[in-house]
Amino acid sequence: IVVVMLAQFFYKGPLNWSGQMRDIGVVMVGTVIGVQFNTDLFGMMGSILFYMITLNVILIGGSIGIACLTSRWAKIPMKAAVLGAIPGGLGQIVVFAEEEKIKEIGVISYFQVIRLLLVVVFVPFIVSGQVMSKPPTDAKLTISLVLLIALAWVCSYLTKRIHLPVAFFITPIILLITLQLATPIAMPQVPGIVMDVAQLLIGAHIGLMLKPHMIKLPVRVLAGGIFSAFALIALTFGSSFLMSFTLDTTFATSFLSTAPGGLDQMVLLADAVNAEVSLVSMFQTFRLLFIFIIIMPLMKVFYRWRGKKKIVYNQERSVVKY
Repeated sequence: IVVVMLAQFFYKGPLNWSGQMRDIGVVMVGTVIGVQFNTDLFGMMGSILFYMITLNVILIGGSIGIACLTSRWAKIPMKAAVLGAIPGGLGQIVVFAEEEKIKEIGVISYFQVIRLLLVVVFVPFIVSGQVMSKPPTDAKLTISLVLLIALAWVCSYLTKRIHLPVAFFITPIILLITLQLATPIAMPQVPGIVMDVAQLLIGAHIGLMLKPHMIKLPVRVLAGGIFSAFALIALTFGSSFLMSFTLDTTFATSFLSTAPGGLDQMVLLADAVNAEVSLVSMFQTFRLLFIFIIIMPLMKVFYRWRGKKKIVYNQERSVVKY
């Protein structure tokens, strides 16, 4: 991430990284999670669902509060500040902003990118004290694992065509869990090289997200994005203790489950520190779906209602003036 990001500021030629390479990395992560998924978590879904909803309500409420402070200090519209603070996928947030005809697309992109970068850079240091050594494994890369990754890629491509949120991550998990529960197929062991390659494929993509032109924004906006990111990290740091206490999980697992980073990056970090990867992937996936399916439609309805109310108010004022 750091090498590719810095290279953009020194190398004047174009640097490109195919989105398909990043998608392959995400499919590899999703496949590994599906192969190693702890199916016992399904028996706890009732209590886990309550905590997932509670933590997401805290996160969204806190994001809106942070957006209010950022909007006033950085002097950007509240609508743009909210979209910049909500920890959803950059692509989906930008599309939403374009649909809403928001002019500050560059500001929103900067806020989302700087949050992701700061989370990916600083969260590993926060959980570094929680690193647990993994049991040694002599697993080799097998044809069966390669075929499973290829099958997951094909299925993910199809679900992407029907606009399934986070298709390249969720589809492999659902596919592999279904195969485990419905068929006698033995799941292959996963060698460490698979996650190493996935980290490189995803990391290069993240490094290219911060473009040189983004730092040409006003200083208040640049500082506002950094403040917003650290405020969200602090918020999730606090809420992670609630999860750790109620679900009796390690701090690393609870913090990575609630951290406002990318789903695939938080799962990769969970794997690196030997946290409960299945739980982290469940919480992070739920957060994204909660934002895509509930929060963003509610925002659209709210802004439509507010826009109509503003039109009526302006019409009434013009009638009074006349």
